[in-house]
Amino acid sequence: MNKYIIQGGNKLNGEVNISGFKNAILAIIPATLLAKDKCRIENVPLIKDVYILVEMMKELGAEVYLDEKNNAIDIDTSMIVECTASYDIAKALRASYYLVGAGLGRFKEAHVAYPGGCDIGSRPIDQHIKGFEALGSNVEIEHGIINCKADELVGTKIYMDVISVGATINVMLSAVMAKDKTIIENAAKEPHIVDTANFLNAMGADVRGAGTDVIRINGVDKLHGCTYSVIPDQIEAGTYIVAAAATEGNVLVKNVIPKHLESITAKLKELGVEIIENDDSIRVIGKPNLKKVNIKTLPYPGFPTDLQQPISVLLTKAEGISVVTESIFEGRFKYVDELKRMGANIKVDGRSAIIRGATPLSGTKIMATDLRAGAACIIAGLIADGETEVYNIEHVERGYERIEEKLKGLGVDIKRVTE
Repeated sequence: MNKYIIQGGNKLNGEVNISGFKNAILAIIPATLLAKDKCRIENVPLIKDVYILVEMMKELGAEVYLDEKNNAIDIDTSMIVECTASYDIAKALRASYYLVGAGLGRFKEAHVAYPGGCDIGSRPIDQHIKGFEALGSNVEIEHGIINCKADELVGTKIYMDVISVGATINVMLSAVMAKDKTIIENAAKEPHIVDTANFLNAMGADVRGAGTDVIRINGVDKLHGCTYSVIPDQIEAGTYIVAAAATEGNVLVKNVIPKHLESITAKLKELGVEIIENDDSIRVIGKPNLKKVNIKTLPYPGFPTDLQQPISVLLTKAEGISVVTESIFEGRFKYVDELKRMGANIKVDGRSAIIRGATPLSGTKIMATDLRAGAACIIAGLIADGETEVYNIEHVERGYERIEEKLKGLGVDIKRVTE
């Protein structure tokens, strides 16, 4: 079993460089399947989820070279003849469902095991299925396998009943080579949707309107390979921003797109944290005596659900009572029991966490219940008195590149230990 041992009480100081966006690369790698050609993806985060997806692509028949020195991947999907992904590997990765849309788009057929990933609540794929069926595919789920097959894919108008990032991307993947025009209404607007659309366009697709609630796709006959660089990870950036604020540190967070972080930086300013924005970096200067705030997670450009757990740790330092409402995933408060073990005063009421702040935390042994909860546990260890041991760190390493090394570079006393 692996764990992090963190000595609390040190302020974060210095500079940290943000890696490529996890949520974007996990859609872009499957999208290479559509090209039947060679693609080079740059600014790739070297995280566990990427390694899993690389193995999935190899299992399908792709030639993949992971250039770790330059954070790049070369993928040749020309030898792939069908899209069939087994349960044994798909179970570890939620984003495996993007292979359905990409396989359907290229082969008009895909057979992919029902996806796994973090246990943070119900994440149905009904909107994905609705989109595939609207384009002309027959969809059946048998023995845990999503089976899609179409004689022909034909563009149409698709209205998403709920805003779904995964479904928006999957329909884009399946529609780029469909006949005629596809219109996705009530589409999600997250930055990684825009990044995926830009990648598809670099391969020769005609996708317009990504980043708005209406995406228009004119089908093309063929896509080709390309070279593309992934955007910076807004969630990783937000995590270091929150960590700097929590420790009352002074950190320059580099290689970011400040526009993508406005919902986070706005809340930190409301708390009393000093934020200085530059063209591609943000300086965070933490302050004592933080003010209480209320937060509700929402689809982009609202406050991201993936930063709900980290910022809740910060709110344990704010004077008064703050309320955090989770509107995206109902199972995202499992980490609260771990924070209570450290002395946090938090009460969960339905989809809201009521946090009574200015309560000091003390180090103990805690468990990361999922990826972002793991980040929250680390931040809690940074501000706690004494030593904190964080277990289940495999969750953290699914989504944060070299987090131990980056934190050490900011002055944190942290070490990774195998028991």
